[in-house]
Amino acid sequence: MMHVSADINRLTRDHDVDPDFPHAPMDWTREETLEIARKENLTMSEAHWELIRALQNYFASHEDEKSIHMRELHDALDEHFHHQGGLKYLYILFPGGPISQGCRLAGLKAPFLASDTSFGSVS
Repeated sequence: MMHVSADINRLTRDHDVDPDFPHAPMDWTREETLEIARKENLTMSEAHWELIRALQNYFASHEDEKSIHMRELHDALDEHFHHQGGLKYLYILFPGGPISQGCRLAGLKAPFLASDTSFGSVS
């Protein structure tokens, strides 16, 4: 599923699909992700990229971003990364929160209440 954008220029531009990230949003690139990660003092490893792929896949399998519930996403990530330690493992990789920081790096809009700007990341 291609993510919808209100910008017609983005929709009409040819979209080169990265074979490692087939469900990435149309305007997402690895280079932008690396730049965001650098600014957030995060060194990307294959484990980080695995979460990016998992988030992009999860969002692509849901018709509407509004249908994504944080608790369900939390549980799906915990199950996907169960062998590595689940959410505890993900919080070590993404100190800003695997959903909040992960979505930012994956080019996705985090679900409602994934972060509280007055408090910080909650997920």
